[in-house]
Amino acid sequence: MARKAIILVEGHRGNGPLHVQAAQRLGLHPITLSADPAQYEYLAAESVEAIRVDTDNFDALIRECCRLRATYDIAGITGFAGDDESVSATVGKLCRHFDLPGPNPASIERCCDKFAQRQVLAEAGVSVPGYRVATDAADVESAAAEIGLPVIVKPAVGSGSSGVRLCRNVDELAEHTTYLLGGKHIWRSSPRILVEEFAQGPHYCIDIMGNEVIGISVLDFCRPPHFVYRELTCPAELTDDEHHRIAEVSLSCLRALGLGWGPTNVELRWTQRGPVVIEVNPRLPGSPAPELVQLAYGIDLVTEHIKLVIGDEWNLRRSHSQTAVARWLVADRDGMLDWIGGDSRAAAVSGVVEVNFYVEPKTPIVRKGDYRDCIGHVIAASPSLTRTKAILQRAVDLIDWSIIPFPNLGE
Repeated sequence: MARKAIILVEGHRGNGPLHVQAAQRLGLHPITLSADPAQYEYLAAESVEAIRVDTDNFDALIRECCRLRATYDIAGITGFAGDDESVSATVGKLCRHFDLPGPNPASIERCCDKFAQRQVLAEAGVSVPGYRVATDAADVESAAAEIGLPVIVKPAVGSGSSGVRLCRNVDELAEHTTYLLGGKHIWRSSPRILVEEFAQGPHYCIDIMGNEVIGISVLDFCRPPHFVYRELTCPAELTDDEHHRIAEVSLSCLRALGLGWGPTNVELRWTQRGPVVIEVNPRLPGSPAPELVQLAYGIDLVTEHIKLVIGDEWNLRRSHSQTAVARWLVADRDGMLDWIGGDSRAAAVSGVVEVNFYVEPKTPIVRKGDYRDCIGHVIAASPSLTRTKAILQRAVDLIDWSIIPFPNLGE
């Protein structure tokens, strides 16, 4: 009898290992298809089968899956968006082609284009920030004038806060527009910039599986103008009314966008006019968010997602209640990472669940104002928020690193 395999299109630094381990626990053989498998260190570290294939070429992916079907029983196909949100739509198309459970690719594509997503949500009566789309500097300037400063300026397609900036005055607006259109930002499609109202208030992340709200977390960022992750707390402290309104708005997003299969992550801010939707991501949030949900509620989003992908029944029942918090370690300057340490001492603090460094010493650090500025994270959990935060701070205080200036090659 052929061995059951699950195909993983591309990989992910955080969620990739979680999917590999969950698949193996379920008795599946994970196979990664990637344009560059070497970029995912966990594949070699965990001896995961990986095949080099152009994942932008749909026909090439079909051929590779057909070839694998001669050896394996392919139980399901899923993948990771990473920097390229189009992977999620590709996965949906592959599932359709091979008659496997999967998301609706048209709904995924609508979500991946933030401008199209905004239009659909606004037409459905969902509260979103005021927005305009722009293709050149003059468009950006007039859009910002119409909306009124400060504005958020970001690529219409992208993830991880890449290219996203709060522009508080005309100088910052011009500077960021030049950055986006001047060749420094990598565009995967023709440049389109979303200029939108700065919705102010606490930032919430809502994890949904199917049509069920699993949990609501609160996300804090480092100082503006960029949106670099600082701390994620699950669950967020909310009144029953706030929880109900956030859940209702989140589910209305799914109805408007034609989602409801598998995982969805909604991000919104609670403003003076109530919940305002920032974006809807038709996928699992990146690590460490799934780990926090598991610590807080006992629901393993990754394992339950894989069960859905292979056509098994999932189990979304909560088994316990804790407060889990992740704190990102963020580079404070550019340069060469000389050393980083204290992880073993931090991990020994009672209540600390994980200490994870993303970078090794001698790694060059060039801050981008997005997720790439994070060099690690610490997770803690306990029965109370106050206690969890105290545990986390104790652990973070034990971690230190040194970033030294780059050598001046001109001297």
